[in-house]
Amino acid sequence: MFQSGLLAGKRVLITGGGTGLGKSIGRRYVELGARLVICGRRAEVLQRTAAEMEEAFGTPVETHVCDVRDAVAVETMMSRIWEGGPLDVLVNNAAGNFLARTEHLSSRAIDAVVDIVLKGGAHCTIAAGRRWIAQQRRGTVLCILTQSALTGAPFTVPSAMAKAGLLSMIRSLAVEWGPKGIRLVGVAPGPFPTEGAWSRLMPKERHREPIENGIALRRVGRHEELADLCTFLISDNAEFITGEAITIDGGKWLQGAAGPSAQVMQEWSDDTWKSLRK
Repeated sequence: MFQSGLLAGKRVLITGGGTGLGKSIGRRYVELGARLVICGRRAEVLQRTAAEMEEAFGTPVETHVCDVRDAVAVETMMSRIWEGGPLDVLVNNAAGNFLARTEHLSSRAIDAVVDIVLKGGAHCTIAAGRRWIAQQRRGTVLCILTQSALTGAPFTVPSAMAKAGLLSMIRSLAVEWGPKGIRLVGVAPGPFPTEGAWSRLMPKERHREPIENGIALRRVGRHEELADLCTFLISDNAEFITGEAITIDGGKWLQGAAGPSAQVMQEWSDDTWKSLRK
């Protein structure tokens, strides 16, 4: 669907781009011609991912070790990035999350999530936006959200709070920065298995039956599906979309909103429906 040069010439920074969904998104961006920059807290992870992409596509990937919770570190990173040329796109992907009973959370546990997701996203967005505005350049910010940003979520309350804050930032800055040619968009993924987050957030004890049964399309998402949506949203084809968060979850949240009876009725046999008609 996408031509090979769709993102040619675009310089993109993905926070938390060394693993998981960020890595999958970055790989797609490089494949379509983007000049990729990734950052994270572990140099060896970043370097390994950069080497994999360079081997696959013959394109170098720039890496920066940065803790996005630290505003000074973010400013330093952005200055170093801009030395090689301005960014065109920022993808706020870095995140942290875990299952916990909220009444047992310590302040440090709350900070561990909120500081990465909300403060880190804000630090990076403002640092990039400030530079775009000063240079009168157009720019795009894409935030990787969660469904909890839209609906809330028990037992992952710090993440729900932080992601909802990012959604509010998207909607607020879409208006404030729109006249300056800066777009802000979001993606709210449903279940997309990753090696790290999936083991922490989807233990077998959480589900009495396969997770697919709670999704309207009866399957989990594939990374390439999310990556393609994220590609479209930062491309020139999406220049009239701003302030929006698009859900990609196979109908999971709608299935939940319909209530447990909807799922039961989907499993009814023809005989059951015939008896009801009578």
